[in-house]
Amino acid sequence: MVNPMYGQRITLEQATNIVLQRVSGEVVHVDLDMEDGLVVYEVFIMTPSNQVFEVDVHARTRNVMKIDQEEDFDFD
Repeated sequence: MVNPMYGQRITLEQATNIVLQRVSGEVVHVDLDMEDGLVVYEVFIMTPSNQVFEVDVHARTRNVMKIDQEEDFDFD
């Protein structure tokens, strides 16, 4: 069985570019993770008004899966 984490997917740079088209700000953290069997980039953006948003991008289809404002974000 092929591990989906190693299949063809978009790059980190492509994922962050997709996110920055939806939420303007600075990328502060990125994870590549599995959610419900799908490989997603979790990109955290700090907006100019100091709000942090998590934007999930499907690593194969490039679709933005969710945009959530983070209430308690820890940079560690």
